[in-house]
Amino acid sequence: MSDLFRLDGKVAVVTGGGRGIGVMIARGLLEAGARVYLSSRKAAELEAAVAELSPLGQVDAVSADLGTADGVATLTSYVGEREDAVHALFNNAGAAWGATFEDFPESGFDKVFDVNVKGVFLLTRAMVPLLTAGATDGDPARVVNTGSIDGIVAPEKGRDNFSYSASKAAVHMLTRHLAGELAPRILVNAIAPGLFQSRMTKELLAAGSDAVGSALPLGRIGAPDDMAGIAVFLASRASAYITGTVIPVDGGVSTIR
Repeated sequence: MSDLFRLDGKVAVVTGGGRGIGVMIARGLLEAGARVYLSSRKAAELEAAVAELSPLGQVDAVSADLGTADGVATLTSYVGEREDAVHALFNNAGAAWGATFEDFPESGFDKVFDVNVKGVFLLTRAMVPLLTAGATDGDPARVVNTGSIDGIVAPEKGRDNFSYSASKAAVHMLTRHLAGELAPRILVNAIAPGLFQSRMTKELLAAGSDAVGSALPLGRIGAPDDMAGIAVFLASRASAYITGTVIPVDGGVSTIR
């Protein structure tokens, strides 16, 4: 059973890997034995993440804006020059925008959809040759997209993240669509996180993680191990018969909203 969840010899790419959920995912993959490539727009955050994670295994990073075709090409070329195959791609890079309904700008949709939806599609398509090279009959390659519970249930009134919630619902449907397109050599699934400590949830957790978490069905917000665990499962042979799923990792929030 222990081999079922091991990632020794596998190569994984994690976008949005400079902080937050991206670092949680990368930590789990490294501890399970994978080599990991991180990417995000901010080079300083990537440097800090590499310094933090390097004691756990082989980790490299490249700065790229994955809301653009040039950024997708930069990341794909960087990995392709160093690896013959990729076994797991985690499309975790994300953007958000907050403004009232009356004032929500067009640019707040353009930026968020460019990164959260278009970037997921373009990078997945660009990585297909490397992913196909990493697939075997018994253990297909993986694409794991980061969605959100905000793409499953509507945010409460006052959560003015209209483009974010819409983009994450789009990510969930894109996941299902790509799963059918890329089967059987590449499996495509999505994680729908609830509340985890990150820059994006800073305002939601302003009252303190313990206070906010106590109101959730499981009595706490998500911990790094919760995200690492689902990431390792979806990258490992343990999930070889699962594709097209959207898995809430939310402490039960989506069951009560």
